[in-house]
Amino acid sequence: MIPNEPSPTITRLAKYFPNSGRALDLAGGAGRHSIWLAERGLDVTLADVSTAGLELAERRAADTGVTIETCETDFEPDDSANQCSEFPPGPWHLILSHYYDCRALIPTIIQNLGPAGILIVVQPTEKNLERSPKPPRRFLLQEGELRSVASVASKLEIISYTEAWTDEDRHEATLVARRPASTT
Repeated sequence: MIPNEPSPTITRLAKYFPNSGRALDLAGGAGRHSIWLAERGLDVTLADVSTAGLELAERRAADTGVTIETCETDFEPDDSANQCSEFPPGPWHLILSHYYDCRALIPTIIQNLGPAGILIVVQPTEKNLERSPKPPRRFLLQEGELRSVASVASKLEIISYTEAWTDEDRHEATLVARRPASTT
């Protein structure tokens, strides 16, 4: 079953989201977060590899009475260039990655975040395997890894970072970071 409602983790982070501007939902599938962000007044682009997921997201958005833009793209690295095939150009006021392993995209994400732009990443950690075999280990973060990836980028200010069990019985790393307003 494909969920309609946004993740409880995402709704708990709402205080960090801008009230207006452009938002990018990375690998957002059928659009549950995109639609929720559009309802909050953001101009949302949902980027995903799945044509079927994007079509479902467009129908759901129309049924909800909001508009989202969709962009079919594959973020998996191209073996020759080690970059995604197409990243929707910024600047973005918010970039959201929920349960999509975006570690390799962090430099591209930072380049496309506007001044004072917010990055939200929620990804399960290896500790999740203590209670569930899914997702597979290759998609899971090691302890502290997400903070380390964001810190290495050094162009982001970490506003909030947690690694904890959720009420939904998942162990997640959750990062909220901001690109400085001055990008000099």
